[in-house]
Amino acid sequence: MTTKNTLSSAPMAPLLDRLFSEASTATGFDFSQIPESDTTRMMHSKTEYLDLYGLLKDMWLPVSRDTGKLLYMLTRSSKATSVVEFGTSFGLSTLHLAAALRDNGGGRLITSEFEPAKVAKAREHLQEGGVADLVEVRAGDALQTLAVNLPETIDLLVLDGAKALYDDILQLLESRFRPGTLIVADDASYNQVYLDHVRSPANGYLSVAFGDDVEVSVRLG
Repeated sequence: MTTKNTLSSAPMAPLLDRLFSEASTATGFDFSQIPESDTTRMMHSKTEYLDLYGLLKDMWLPVSRDTGKLLYMLTRSSKATSVVEFGTSFGLSTLHLAAALRDNGGGRLITSEFEPAKVAKAREHLQEGGVADLVEVRAGDALQTLAVNLPETIDLLVLDGAKALYDDILQLLESRFRPGTLIVADDASYNQVYLDHVRSPANGYLSVAFGDDVEVSVRLG
């Protein structure tokens, strides 16, 4: 017996297949054009991340299929109804999160994206996937857009924007965490301050790396 769910059913499943295919064939910025040391510096710098973002604004930069499935599974298994995401891009991760909310019986996903063109495409994809009613896409600097009008409690936080800002976003939202709140950070290795914080038991987290690029943490108290 096959159990139907939003992630594996139309219109979501064919949409995700198409978007992952588009992402895999899209041409993007050639990082070989700039020295690796400069790229690394900008990825780590809180003051220079916008310079790097200018190079990346047209790139897809999606989560992997496996990471998308992980986001869906964590949202479902935790029965999350209140989700916040930093870094919408074209909406691949957002679609997985919203599909899980739908299958949880509803909820609210607030996500933030700096690039206006990506905001427009993400909204289009959410509408096509049939989950736009569950998602609020906020355009602009996440340190501002995620500082107001949030639910009292956040069940799940996804960090997939400018890596240098992960610790700032965490600090901004930490007061809204409850025991059991999950935090998923993609490419967290670019922000050692963030990793040191969530990996220190003294700060109230239990944290573990999944694969080479995802850090999953849970708020303990």
